[in-house]
Amino acid sequence: MEMLKNVSQAFKVPEIRRKMIFTLLMLVVFRIGSNIPVPGIDRSVLSQVFTGETGLFDLFDLFSGGSFSNFTIFALSITPYITASIIIQLLTIAFPYFERLAKEGQEGRKKMAQITRYLTIVLALVQAFGLTVGLFRQAVIDQTWFSFVVIILVLTAGTAFLMWLGEKINENGIGNGISLIIFGGIVARIPSGLRSLWTQYSDGSLSIVTLLLFAVFAIIVILGVIEVQQGTRKIPVQYAKRVVGRKMYGGQSTHIPLKVNQAGVIPVIFALSILQFPLTITYFFPNTAFTDFVTKWLSPAGNPGVWVYAVLNVLLIIFFNYFYTAVTFNPVEVAQNMKANGGFIPGIRPGKATVEYLSRVMSRISFVGAIFLAVIATLPTLVGQFTGLNISFGGTSLLIAVGVALDTMKQLENQMVMRNYQGFLK
Repeated sequence: MEMLKNVSQAFKVPEIRRKMIFTLLMLVVFRIGSNIPVPGIDRSVLSQVFTGETGLFDLFDLFSGGSFSNFTIFALSITPYITASIIIQLLTIAFPYFERLAKEGQEGRKKMAQITRYLTIVLALVQAFGLTVGLFRQAVIDQTWFSFVVIILVLTAGTAFLMWLGEKINENGIGNGISLIIFGGIVARIPSGLRSLWTQYSDGSLSIVTLLLFAVFAIIVILGVIEVQQGTRKIPVQYAKRVVGRKMYGGQSTHIPLKVNQAGVIPVIFALSILQFPLTITYFFPNTAFTDFVTKWLSPAGNPGVWVYAVLNVLLIIFFNYFYTAVTFNPVEVAQNMKANGGFIPGIRPGKATVEYLSRVMSRISFVGAIFLAVIATLPTLVGQFTGLNISFGGTSLLIAVGVALDTMKQLENQMVMRNYQGFLK
């Protein structure tokens, strides 16, 4: 109710209302483009590709809101941009050039954003070529080089347009444009998921009691996700007083907010990509011993594969959570910045002791965040195994949707506070 109240109040402000309407219109454009098919594709052949387990392609279809399985102009969605962003972020650790750009402020960020765009186009071209010449080759009606080039360029242009759309939302709208595009694709799948549950209920395969228990369980899980996503550990920081010229600086208390789920949904995506890769390979080699082995031992639909899949999923999520947290949070750099500005954690010596303290706290928080991610990502598989529910809206979708919604609401509230800041002073 509080969230709806904030939205209604924000909608009364002309400036914020324009931003909200602009964001909604851009998402409408995204959904319209998600239903425009790529030219020269036989839909009957295409429908045969997405029958049963499709492995890693399910992840692509999740981010594209069904555009991938329908092979529309937005089939690649924004995944090349996400991949490019992660690569650039990792390069800031391995290469001094990118590390220097990250520390150069606004100009450095502009340069990194430009490099990310170029890398996105390259990755989109590679993925479009692989899909057109490899996976969907049989669905291409006219098997000529001109048709292949047209399809590849259309798919690449679709990704470039979505990247531009996301940046326009960042400039003129509310929230993070790229995240909202993914959010729009995920939410677009909810009606089909509800229709699937209703079909199972109509067929008699599900009882009303099972549906009610599932609804209560889903609400509890969503509330848990919201609590953990907003959970932070506040490390107190005290700044010593110092005199520079005639002015006195410092002498204030603040804190370092360490999020419980510091890595976000990235560990789940990495773990899912690795686990789904063998299933993707089986598509290219049907009716082989390798396919039978993967289906039995590594598939969530196999027995005992569902249990092996769940255990490996938990272990990989924990590993990638620690790995990505170490990438995004550097205790040495934080401790050095604090020391340079005369800051210290009460009871902890500046320097090495501060680094060890931050590392220890972050390690404990990361364990909680990793267990949380593992539980959320594994629950749909286990629920489907015990109840027979075919849940298409999985843990990854839930994490992304809730995280983007919370972040957008936070930005909306910040804009309201900035607008009324003068009124607070009065």
